[in-house]
Amino acid sequence: MRRAVCPGSFDPVTNGHVDVIGRAAGLYDELVVAVLVNPGKAGFFPVEERMDLLREAVADLPNVTVDSFQGLLVDYCRSHDIPVIVKGLRAVSDFEYELQMAQMNRELAGIETLFVPTAPQVGHLSSSLVKQIATFGGDVSRLVPTVVHDRLAERARRDAQ
Repeated sequence: MRRAVCPGSFDPVTNGHVDVIGRAAGLYDELVVAVLVNPGKAGFFPVEERMDLLREAVADLPNVTVDSFQGLLVDYCRSHDIPVIVKGLRAVSDFEYELQMAQMNRELAGIETLFVPTAPQVGHLSSSLVKQIATFGGDVSRLVPTVVHDRLAERARRDAQ
């Protein structure tokens, strides 16, 4: 069985993430989308909520599961018998950083990395920009899955009260 992991903070998941996840799911028998838990950083959405949003966003992909991890990704990969990391790339600047990480992961644990360039129509998306736009009341409906848009709108209403 060919297995891979697609890691990230997914805070929140965007259509760019869904693009990469969907394309990677077509290449592997099982794809684990792993949400990084960073205890030193408060996320926009709590980890469990991010995982729920991801599950809903990729519900149409039967070979995708959602999990979370702390610490080194290579340790997660080793403990779950996952030999490949899938990373989405938006820009050349992403590549420089991700190449260094890929080389280190291969050196540390023999874990390979597959780079998937984002589709042009979603290559400009980032969770940080989506959060900023949504926080100021901008329309992000075309940038995120519907479930995420609904949750962002719900949060904006709560914060406005």
